[in-house]
Amino acid sequence: MHRFSYRNGRLMCEGVAVEEVAREVGTPLYLYSYNTILDHFRKVKSAFSPVGALVCFAAKANSNMAILRALAKAGAGFDVVSGGELKRVLRAGAHPKKIVFASVGKSIAEIELAVKTGILFFNVESAQELERIESVCRRLRRRQRISLRVNPEVDPHTHSFITTGHRASKFGIDRKTVIKLFQRTAEFPHLAFEGLHIHIGSQILEARPFRAAIERALLLVEEAKRHGVTIGTLNIGGGLGIVYHKETPQTARDYAKAVLPVLKRSGLKVILEPGRFIVGSGGILVTRVLYLKSSHGRQFAIVDAAMNDLLRPSLYGAYHDIWPASANGRLRPARYDVVGPVCESGDFFAKNRKLPKLHPGDLLAVMGAGAYGFVMSSNYNSRPRAAEVMVRSNKWYVVRKRETFEEMIQSEKIPPFLR
Repeated sequence: MHRFSYRNGRLMCEGVAVEEVAREVGTPLYLYSYNTILDHFRKVKSAFSPVGALVCFAAKANSNMAILRALAKAGAGFDVVSGGELKRVLRAGAHPKKIVFASVGKSIAEIELAVKTGILFFNVESAQELERIESVCRRLRRRQRISLRVNPEVDPHTHSFITTGHRASKFGIDRKTVIKLFQRTAEFPHLAFEGLHIHIGSQILEARPFRAAIERALLLVEEAKRHGVTIGTLNIGGGLGIVYHKETPQTARDYAKAVLPVLKRSGLKVILEPGRFIVGSGGILVTRVLYLKSSHGRQFAIVDAAMNDLLRPSLYGAYHDIWPASANGRLRPARYDVVGPVCESGDFFAKNRKLPKLHPGDLLAVMGAGAYGFVMSSNYNSRPRAAEVMVRSNKWYVVRKRETFEEMIQSEKIPPFLR
């Protein structure tokens, strides 16, 4: 559930009218509900409390400093995939021993930073990466915990771009290679082989593939024992789905009910890495209608947000519900292609979507935009990035001001020969 609803015909974020924020801050803008985000974090934490799981928010889903700070204060750990994300979560107040570092391509500089910081685990993606972490730790005279990311070869039945646990994926290590690495632990005296990690994809709506992946990982825990390796922690990744339109995803409690019996029997410490589930429904993209036009029997609503602001519809064909900011006097629905001003045919938010009759100046809310929204935005077409605003109860706060043109080009330099 989220805290966006209509009150007296006005779309509200908690106790604040979306129109009010748009009037003061301008559009396009991202609007986040603080209490929705904290509610969802607490639901996951509560559901997995029987095994004392460490809930590490996947910072890649939304790395705004205010959101990271809110989750850190609530006791969250963090899953990071770059040196930049590591620096962000530390700046937001994360405890180093609640940080796990993933990514298939960690650089030497990123490994050094993470080791010096004293993070909890590296989620290791390849034998060569393992050798590189050992080399860095040897030079720094440090010992580091690692989890081997296992590719469990489980099909989660989600979009191909966000499936990460099948055989052809670039992610994880195949079972045979993992067993060979168990046999080579003596070659890595500066590494503690204490964990296994699985992550099979994103926007997964049922528990079955999660449970299958966990059971396959536990077989490897037993295999590790036969080679003298004691695995004490299982990181079961993230991937819980949310409602974008008519999906019926499992709740955190339903998911826990399906997998906790297996996890309890294992006796292992448990880490989770939810991202979308925590922030996805807690944010919207607010945009204003610029023009309306008809062409070859289609009606277009051209808005001031674009694919550079929210890439998911163009990248994945992702569906987002669209709600008007005002629901008064809109009894005659019409069908629109809701499109942006960027010069790409892929610049759209919805096609042939039934909406209340629109007029230039109307505000629309693209729902479920809290995850993989601003973090994937760009300056394509030299468009400054949107503002971000957080609402808590009946107050709102700008948590990222709108980028200006001068800020957008400040790092670009014209060489002397062109002056």
